[in-house]
Amino acid sequence: MDALRLTPPRPTLLGHRERFPQTSFTGPHITKKCIRPWIRAAASKPTAEISSPTFTPRDNADVSLSSSFAAVSSAPPKKVSANSLQYPSGYLGAVPERSTDKGNADVINAMVYLTNILSSKVYDVAIESPLQLATKLSERLGNQIWLKREDLQPVFSFKLRGAYNMMAKLPREQLERGVICSSAGNHAQGVALAAKRLDCDAVIAMPVTTPEIKWQSVERLGATVVLVGDSYDEAQAYAKKRAKEEGRTFIPPFDHPDVIIGQGTVGMEIVRQMQGPLHAIFVPVGGGGLIAGIAAYVKRVSQEVKIIGVEPFDANAMALSLHHGERVILDQVGGFADGVAVKEVGEETFCICRELVDGVVLVSRDAICASIKNMFEEKRSILEPAGALALAGAEAYCKYYNLKGKNLVAITSGANMNFDKLRVVTELANVGRQQEAVLATVLPEEPGSFKQFCELVGPMNITEFKYRCSSDKEAVVLYSVGVHTVSELEAMKQRMESSQLRTYNLTASDLVKDHLRYLMGGRLDVENEVLCRFVFPERPGALMKFLDTFSPRWNISLFHYRGQGETGANVLVGIQVAKNEMEEFINCADNLGYDYELVTDDNNFQLLMH
Repeated sequence: MDALRLTPPRPTLLGHRERFPQTSFTGPHITKKCIRPWIRAAASKPTAEISSPTFTPRDNADVSLSSSFAAVSSAPPKKVSANSLQYPSGYLGAVPERSTDKGNADVINAMVYLTNILSSKVYDVAIESPLQLATKLSERLGNQIWLKREDLQPVFSFKLRGAYNMMAKLPREQLERGVICSSAGNHAQGVALAAKRLDCDAVIAMPVTTPEIKWQSVERLGATVVLVGDSYDEAQAYAKKRAKEEGRTFIPPFDHPDVIIGQGTVGMEIVRQMQGPLHAIFVPVGGGGLIAGIAAYVKRVSQEVKIIGVEPFDANAMALSLHHGERVILDQVGGFADGVAVKEVGEETFCICRELVDGVVLVSRDAICASIKNMFEEKRSILEPAGALALAGAEAYCKYYNLKGKNLVAITSGANMNFDKLRVVTELANVGRQQEAVLATVLPEEPGSFKQFCELVGPMNITEFKYRCSSDKEAVVLYSVGVHTVSELEAMKQRMESSQLRTYNLTASDLVKDHLRYLMGGRLDVENEVLCRFVFPERPGALMKFLDTFSPRWNISLFHYRGQGETGANVLVGIQVAKNEMEEFINCADNLGYDYELVTDDNNFQLLMH
């Protein structure tokens, strides 16, 4: 039991905040408030002359650093909940307030980014990815939807561009000392391949929970993999410590001007490849490196083109930062789209996005799954969730604003799909397309009621049905139906209601889709039952640590886990806790250190399980 792992290990979250000196800096910040004086003076100097790769910005800061920037750097960002900023899917929210502090220096600074993107060396290793029309989706939406196929890069992700651009600018003597990064995904492969092309020794620090298939793919590229720590943060701390000890250059995943410049070549290609007027470019957002680079180029050559970020509802760090006008930290971040699951965006990327990005669209997990299916039907390619994020945002935007006749580009940013996730993708894709609905109907426990129910469903196609006889006078059936139109679904519900069969639409409930649909089998009132959703870290001993915290102090009355290929195990737990013990229980749950939420009062749980 000590070694029990709920599923094969998953990669830890990518894209945590990086604080690394602006080595080999050849592109400045966009606004005066964001310019670092010690960098501005040396913008065109070789890397080794600017700063040492082993110091942090605060260690290396010039004494003339402005007090306003110092205040921003020293004050810790405030922690907020992803739920504190929610708006309809497809709505262009988090529109930033533009800085009024503009001057000639800003124009010069912006031009440095532009010229560096134009002269980037990424094509030594990356391809100019094609811009392809999504024919079926375009016809369905009434707009021309173009796919920028970054999933076709040699490492199946755009990350190669930024990593190589930064590393190619390092002086030979720095390359000879080697590079290091911390990652469990696309950035690791990008750094490994870039190092191979540059004949440079690379060390990749990855959490011990990283799946074997991922660290082996990095090793095959010639890098040295070090499995260290249970989390990304521990792997990152090891990488930065080793960089300092060995004189290696740390390669951050997004928050560095040279990385941003490399990603900006995606925008340069779109402008060159796109024939005709372009309305908007939809970009997946994690730490912000890709959207910052695209905006830095496109907004200087085609200012009329909208640059729109896309984030999941439960991983909206950029939207919240733009909304508050400063970088914030998410208290919890959803892990389904693990390539963009960051709690805090970059300093440099935020400065650029605040000035150049037009806003952020939020989408659901179901919509992401639908876009993965759309891409498969269009090109027979399977995107990872983060890779399909922009496509989901473009579709939601078109529907929300009833947009017609426009050219829209969506960045298909990656195809390193965790195979275990395909199960949940197939289950939720039709829900995301609004072609399937999850419902519950209350039936009388009497002969003939099941037959009556089926007659009322009528021509609707039942895709899932769960029922178990109950000792009560009423029973609840949970089922899914195929939907062609909204009116068709409403008509079926009205037939049920007119026959005194109460019917509930549970399609939007993640609790139902993740857990309760698998627990149908009769209802039971359990005394003092507290219901929680925990996220277990995918490491040996995680379950025993949980049990040591709560058992035998309290009785566990329900436990459900089903692998969904995420970075943490999504577990539903019922525990019998008396009211006068709730404070003690909450303290224990907090001290456990796992993300959790109480869902005892969830109406759908009461309906299906009690």
